[in-house]
Amino acid sequence: QVQLVESGGGLVQAGGSLRLSCEASGSIFNRNSMGWYRQAPGKQRELVATISSGGTTNYGDSVKGRFTISRDNAKNTVYLQMNSLKPEDTAVYYCNAPALVRLSGYDYWGQGTQVTVSS
Repeated sequence: QVQLVESGGGLVQAGGSLRLSCEASGSIFNRNSMGWYRQAPGKQRELVATISSGGTTNYGDSVKGRFTISRDNAKNTVYLQMNSLKPEDTAVYYCNAPALVRLSGYDYWGQGTQVTVSS
């Protein structure tokens, strides 16, 4: 069964912090790099951070130095610690495995979690 459940979003003032969580089914999580995506209104979904099964991380330029991705392999859970939030970080945040997302016909996504940053 394919399952992705994101949580932890909310409304925060600029400069604040939030910690997102995503629990994934083993079929997605195991042996795969995981990533956090976000989609703002009227914009395409973008990949903002990734973490390999061994813990190697990569970040998009817009979040580098402010966001930290981590994973707990025992819990099939990936996290996104977001600090120094800006209004432009406002979006719905999703997690997924980038290698699967790139597959033709793959369209499994969770409900996402809304992050709203007020100025």
